[in-house]
Amino acid sequence: MDEQVNTSLEYRLYDRTSSYKPLFHYEEIDLHQVLARRECDFYVKEGTVYKQTSSAIEGDWHVIYVEKHEEGEKEKEEFNLNNTLKLEMRRFNKRENYPLLQTLEFEHHIDILSRIGSVYHYINGQEWEKDSAEIDEDRRVYVLYLMETGYKMEGINT
Repeated sequence: MDEQVNTSLEYRLYDRTSSYKPLFHYEEIDLHQVLARRECDFYVKEGTVYKQTSSAIEGDWHVIYVEKHEEGEKEKEEFNLNNTLKLEMRRFNKRENYPLLQTLEFEHHIDILSRIGSVYHYINGQEWEKDSAEIDEDRRVYVLYLMETGYKMEGINT
């Protein structure tokens, strides 16, 4: 694997009236993690769901602009014995509380990025289309929301 490249990341509240208030800072963060986070439509932190509006690079800083989408209770952190990066693949269905289809674990953020950056996914031969992706810092997991396309492909399982 290539040598890790570190950079800085800041989440800012997208609000022209408040001069884009800084929300959260990350110093010395892996560039691959920044790119994976930038691919996420939603960001969950301290019970609040933020929706990404845009992103930028300002000098040495990567910036992700967000707006508050909804507020709730902070969920309990997932215990991860293997210390790996988790990706939950969920059916996009709010009424059913987004049922879990599959959980994958990876060693590197570039692997997460390759999954959440793809539009189509196959689970047990069934094709699924990406609706959105999020990083849930409260639970320490990435989530990919998928919609069933109705297409089945024989011989593809993951």
